[in-house]
Amino acid sequence: MPITVKDVMGRVAIAVQQDASFADIVAAMKRFAVGAVTVIDADRRPVGVVSEDDLLLKEVDQVRHSVSIFESSRRRQEHRKAAAVTAGTLMTSPAITVTPNSPVRDAARLMHEKRVKQLPVIDPVTGRIAGTLHQRDVLRVFTRPEHELAADVDAALAGPDGVGVRIDRGVVTLTGEVATRSRAIALTEAVRAVEGVIDVVCELTARKDDLIVVPPLM
Repeated sequence: MPITVKDVMGRVAIAVQQDASFADIVAAMKRFAVGAVTVIDADRRPVGVVSEDDLLLKEVDQVRHSVSIFESSRRRQEHRKAAAVTAGTLMTSPAITVTPNSPVRDAARLMHEKRVKQLPVIDPVTGRIAGTLHQRDVLRVFTRPEHELAADVDAALAGPDGVGVRIDRGVVTLTGEVATRSRAIALTEAVRAVEGVIDVVCELTARKDDLIVVPPLM
């Protein structure tokens, strides 16, 4: 059964209002020991995110009153953030969000692609923030109780094959004999897709190699 965001998310919505000051943002990050906070509007809907990198620009960027026409849009944005003093002007927008029913695998992929360490979780109906998903929450799927992992692996292997399964600290070993080599590969990939599986060792043998490529006759 797929693990969803609501199964692992933090129920505390780590957020600040758009008019929160620089000091308020730093205090919120320190209080919750996080590297970013969600910025919300008056209706508690996420509108952006302020990260530690955004705050550090205040220290490392030499703000100037004039901007060169030869500067990239990214550099101009960095100057703007370095001069900012509220969450609304510091934030990166729009906010990247997930819902409680989003698969954890999709949330992990989103974190990786966008290079973020946490995601605000929103109510799919109201759009309001309902919690926060951290990288450490996503990694909890790799510490699932072994009986839960075994049940999902068995479900992924449902069929007449009679494949043997051994699980050791998240590594699944498949043993036995199946009809074809392609079937062995399909079963291995099905188990690899189970949340919490760290790796799959395939010791399956096949009665027939249906993947042999026969060279054309000359």
